[in-house]
Amino acid sequence: MVAPRADRRPGFSRRAQFGVFAAYVVAITGIIAGLLLAALAAFDPIGFGRLRSAFDDLTTPVSAGLRYGAQGVSGIDDAIAAYVRAGSQNQALREELGRARLKLIEARATAFENRRLRATMRVIEPEVRPVAVARLVSSTTMSDRRIVTITAGYNDGVRPGQPVRAAEGLVGRVLDTGFTAARVLLVTDEASSIPVREVRRGTPGLAAGNGTGGLEIRALGTGAMPFRRGDLLVTSGAGGLYPPGIPVAVVARTTRDVARGWPLARPELLDYGLILPAYRPPLAPPPAPAP
Repeated sequence: MVAPRADRRPGFSRRAQFGVFAAYVVAITGIIAGLLLAALAAFDPIGFGRLRSAFDDLTTPVSAGLRYGAQGVSGIDDAIAAYVRAGSQNQALREELGRARLKLIEARATAFENRRLRATMRVIEPEVRPVAVARLVSSTTMSDRRIVTITAGYNDGVRPGQPVRAAEGLVGRVLDTGFTAARVLLVTDEASSIPVREVRRGTPGLAAGNGTGGLEIRALGTGAMPFRRGDLLVTSGAGGLYPPGIPVAVVARTTRDVARGWPLARPELLDYGLILPAYRPPLAPPPAPAP
């Protein structure tokens, strides 16, 4: 078997010859069509216009389809770009909304704190000047004692024994002090005992803490239980220390010997407290000399 010659030219291939021939035919056909169209446009403009209109009718749907496809692709690009922009804008809006929400919460908290402080300041009697206004920051919850810590101490003029009150009523008395903080014995502690009176008839009594968040009230007189459910008890001022007229508790229920009530000032709900100077009852006038 004889191998084909390596120097054989591609022009001798039938496939190559057919390709060259087809190219010549297409070129000649294009030239002839161009000449015919030129002659038709020169000698028969009306016929050429009709032919052009027919060509336009044939190619318009194709052109429209290609245009719609291009617009669709462009619309998809625009939609993707708009989605990306909308996503970034939504993220920015969410961040701005979060910042606005934080500012709103801070503003509401500040307004609430200001209302509480104004309510606390309104209870000051004109003739009584508070020693200090302090924030209640912590209270004992895991021991038998009922004690709360305030943010005022010896440097602020706070001394042991001074009463502490809030807008709602009596909180307790200062137990001991540091330089910048102090501990307050609450009215509900078992070591707390407060002279009180019932505002309806002025019946005196003694309110002692029971160590469980409530008070036990005993009348100082003898006879039937004078207190009734719903009675309001205020400090009487007897014995000094607590100024008279500070709300202490409301009677919740009574038995034959003792009444039980709930304090009006609940430490877990308080923000500020007023430290008042210890009350000193006026001295009784000396007896008149005998005639």
